[in-house]
Amino acid sequence: MKRITYISRLKTKLSSYELNTLGVESQLNNKEAGITGILIYFNELFFQIIEGEDEAIHTLYKKIKEDKRHEDVLCLKTEENISELYFPEWSMKVINLDRRTDELSRPIKLLLQALLDSHTIVEKYTQSSVLKIISDGLNPLNVEPRQTERVILFGDILSYTYMSEELNVADVFLVINTYFEICTRIITEKGGEVNKYIGDGLMAYFDIDSADAAIEACDEILEELYTLRRIADEDSPLRLLYSGFGMAQGPVIEGNMGSDIKMDYTIIGDAVNRASRLEGHTRVVEKSLVISEAVKDICKKEWDWVRLGQYFLKGNRGHTAVYTINTPRAMQFKDSDQLMEKINELVSLRYQG
Repeated sequence: MKRITYISRLKTKLSSYELNTLGVESQLNNKEAGITGILIYFNELFFQIIEGEDEAIHTLYKKIKEDKRHEDVLCLKTEENISELYFPEWSMKVINLDRRTDELSRPIKLLLQALLDSHTIVEKYTQSSVLKIISDGLNPLNVEPRQTERVILFGDILSYTYMSEELNVADVFLVINTYFEICTRIITEKGGEVNKYIGDGLMAYFDIDSADAAIEACDEILEELYTLRRIADEDSPLRLLYSGFGMAQGPVIEGNMGSDIKMDYTIIGDAVNRASRLEGHTRVVEKSLVISEAVKDICKKEWDWVRLGQYFLKGNRGHTAVYTINTPRAMQFKDSDQLMEKINELVSLRYQG
């Protein structure tokens, strides 16, 4: 048997009649499915515990997540192979705290609100793959490592080291956070996942059949950065925001890695290392997007490919053929000398008047 504890926010507040009707329907459905539990409602929040046979709980929780009345469904805890039910007498006990005025109601409300707030904060620091595992009612610590194939991309900010030495802290963080915001939004919209931020750079991956989406994401990011530089104020550090991307594909090991103190759900493998090397190679070929031949070969879209040559990448046997796409932003590149000159000009304008 299985038990799931979750909290969710309703899009609209329920009246007492609507909540009672929902409770009666849940009791009838749960009794038929052999599910027991409790539902606590207050201030448009549901706090619920459901327990029963694995398949029945899986089906009900999936239905809850798909219910348009819910938003921000957050799984707090999943317990598998339970031998005892907490609420064997209740097919669904409904408690409406909004109608309770006893002395215990207020601290319970405060506790549940604090629980939701704290988990919402933690959610911001947790990668989407782990959140999906949790939202599916699974414990991410129990997920076994697996070998799979991914399209991997690395990106970073050009001349960041020099920029961080010359700009003040607030401006450095403005540049970094703006970059991560743009990258994460576009990569996510294209179906990819940002796995981690690494200093001024990031690593992301896509499913192996989504190479075209990965390329589209990089090109759209470069285009948005170009637009941002053009519309930013003359003395804005965002005028200095240039990026390079490297992309490779291949088998990786995906799963939990780390220690008892800290775990990281990530991917490792030669393809990851290759993508990182290709990102660094943008400085050599002076293009903003560098793609391995293996990625090119699995693309379905008819890109206007530009062959950049064959290069030896550290850690790889032999030479690697690399490509880019013939778009204005992928072909564009700002070398370090040019960018350092622009940084110096902006520092003079912004800080020295």
